[in-house]
Formats: sequence, C-alpha cells, structure tokens
Amino acid sequence: MIHLQSNIICMEYKFTIIVPLFNEEENLLRVEKELANYLDIAIKNSCVLFVNDGSNDNSLAIIKEICNRQNAFHYISFEKNQGLSAAIKAGFDYAATEYIGYIDSDLQTDPEDFNLLLDKIEDYELVTGVRSNRKDSFVKNMSSRIANGIRRSFTHDKMDDTGCPLKVIKSDYAKRIPMFKGLHRFLPAMILLQNGKILQIPVRHYPRIAGKAKFHLTNRLVGPLLDCFAYLWMKKKYINYKVIDKA
Repeated sequence: MIHLQSNIICMEYKFTIIVPLFNEEENLLRVEKELANYLDIAIKNSCVLFVNDGSNDNSLAIIKEICNRQNAFHYISFEKNQGLSAAIKAGFDYAATEYIGYIDSDLQTDPEDFNLLLDKIEDYELVTGVRSNRKDSFVKNMSSRIANGIRRSFTHDKMDDTGCPLKVIKSDYAKRIPMFKGLHRFLPAMILLQNGKILQIPVRHYPRIAGKAKFHLTNRLVGPLLDCFAYLWMKKKYINYKVIDKA
C-alpha cells in the first residue's frame, strides 16, 4: 500500500504504468486482468499506479481490493475530481521509476503494445502510440483529426495523434513538465521544449465496451484550441537549463 508521506512508489521497478480513472467501476476488473497479464511479459520490470480522479462511484473500493491482491499494483486517490492532466501529473510526481507511461482505463488500447514503445525509449525521451484503424465514431474521429491538425499548426511537433492514451516517457523529462489543465494533449511538444527527442509508433485500437467516454465534441475541439494559446504562452516563458557540475 502507498504511504502518501513518502511520495515514492515502485522504487524497485523500471517502469510505472499510470492508469488515470474517473467513474470506471465497470472496467476495473478487466483492467486488472489485462495489466496483470502484461506485467508477466513486459520487457522492463513494471508496476501499475492507479490515479483515482475523485470518482463518485465504486471505483476507489475496487482499486483498493485490486491493490490488496496484486503486489505490483498501487493507487493514489484525489479528494475531488481534478481532470486528466492533474491525474497524469500526480502519477508523474509519485512514480519513482526510470520510465513512466500511461494508459486509459477504458482499455481501447492494448497494454501489450507498451513493449513496442519501450523497445524504442532508449533513443528517445518520449515514445507515443498513434492509433491505427481507430474504432471510434465518425464524429469522434473527425473532431480528433481536426483538433490534432490545429495543435500541430501551433506546436510543429509533427505528431498525428497526441490524444492516444498510450505513451512512455523518461521520468526525468516527465517530472519537469509544468502541467496545467489541458496540457496532457501537449506532452510531445513539452518534451521538445526540453530539447528531447520524440517518436510515434502505430498501436492497436479497440471499441469501448464499458463505461462512458469523458470527452465530447465541445471539449475535444474548443478546449484544445484554447489550450494552444496557453501552450504558446508557456513556450515563450519556458525555462530550460542543464546542470553540468555541482559540489
């Protein structure tokens, strides 16, 4: 179990998988099964960190049960709902491994594909999936395509699918990202601001089979557009330094 005062989780592992979640009680036992199976074949010694984003269903009780029976599973829980960016940042803050990744609790991406990303991470600071043959509705696919096009015009990061919920990042870079609401869409661009290298790799995608999507047309288009201006402000003000000596 996690002791919040320590702020350190999974020190004996190499890779932490963050699972942000809000009201996903219908999915969590399947998440446990799929991630437990993945840990057996992971190419780096891995653990799981649930970040409960103030769920008001039975999610917290379920993840407590999961963590009690799975040694490599841990959790932190927010007092109230804060949003995906806050959940991801909390995962970055609490993970103590060399590499950090995340996957959505709806499991529309396959945990086994983490191995594809981990296989490349040594030469990059961030490796992200790009969902091939997406299994979403026409409206969702088109709105995501438009939002990604808008974002690319601002960031020039050349990423086709920053909304893909399957990423691996080197921990020291992840912990330097100054996160605020909406900035989870700009993780590759924030790595570029640190002079890091990024790569995208095709990964599998599946239909959602339980729970409800947390994003809709408005927050998939309007929010990202406003966030682009926040990113431009961040880029202008961003401080990037590298220590070469100390005593």
